[in-house]
Amino acid sequence: MVTAELAVATLAALVLLGMMLWGIFLVVVELRCVDTASAVARQEARGDARGVRMARAAAPPGASVTTSTRAGVVTVVVRVRARPLVQGMPSVPLSARARVAEEPGGDW
Repeated sequence: MVTAELAVATLAALVLLGMMLWGIFLVVVELRCVDTASAVARQEARGDARGVRMARAAAPPGASVTTSTRAGVVTVVVRVRARPLVQGMPSVPLSARARVAEEPGGDW
C-alpha cells in the first residue's frame, strides 16, 4: 500500500512541478513582451530606426510588434501565443502595450 501511495504522490508532485514551470515560463515571456514594447516605443519616439530594429529583435519568438502614432503619442503592442511543450494543451495569448510621447527633433 505504501508503494501505491508513493507512486501517486510522485506523479502529483511531477504534475505540480510541470504546472509551476509552465507558470514561470509564461511570466518570463510576458516580461519579454513588456520590455520589448517599452524599448520599441522609446526608440520610435526618439526617431531612432536602428534602435527600433534592435529592440524588435529582443521580442519573443513568433511575436508580432505593431506600432502606431497618433497625436504625438507612439503606441506599441506586442502579441505572442505561448505554446506548451505538451501536445493537447491550449496555447496562451500574451500581450503588452506601451505608450510614449514623441520627442521633438528626434533625428538620430
